[in-house]
Amino acid sequence: MELRDLLTKERVEFNLKSKTKLDVINELIDILYKDGKVSDKEQFKKVVITREEEFTTGIGMGIAIPHGKDSSVVEPSLVFGVSKEGIDYESMDEKLAHIFFLIAVPQKSNDEHLKILSMLSRKLMHEDVRQKLMSATSYEDVINAFNE
Repeated sequence: MELRDLLTKERVEFNLKSKTKLDVINELIDILYKDGKVSDKEQFKKVVITREEEFTTGIGMGIAIPHGKDSSVVEPSLVFGVSKEGIDYESMDEKLAHIFFLIAVPQKSNDEHLKILSMLSRKLMHEDVRQKLMSATSYEDVINAFNE
């Protein structure tokens, strides 16, 4: 599974406006909805928030990977966003989150979201990848950060 198959330039935002966890979830879902990858953003938002209530997806190191599996998702998709200021995402390390990946998969997917999560996590544990993502200014910069 390639990042390019899941993430398009339409689903990349280098200047997230949100200040809170709920706002950033809404902002990322709006991007997904505008790109036609979610048919019902309120329904998908409920799934993502329910997941957050179980356990935060703020994994630490400035990263949050909210995700949801729902019938409103048209096809497996990713949204990437950066908050230069950082957002209190109730992360495990209690630090602000700056890098966001929203994972959306259809309800009928088996363990696809786990494969995507694993692929992202393996790369994001490297500081150089995180730094490249923080300084990215184009879709290609994001893709290249994962391919180097």
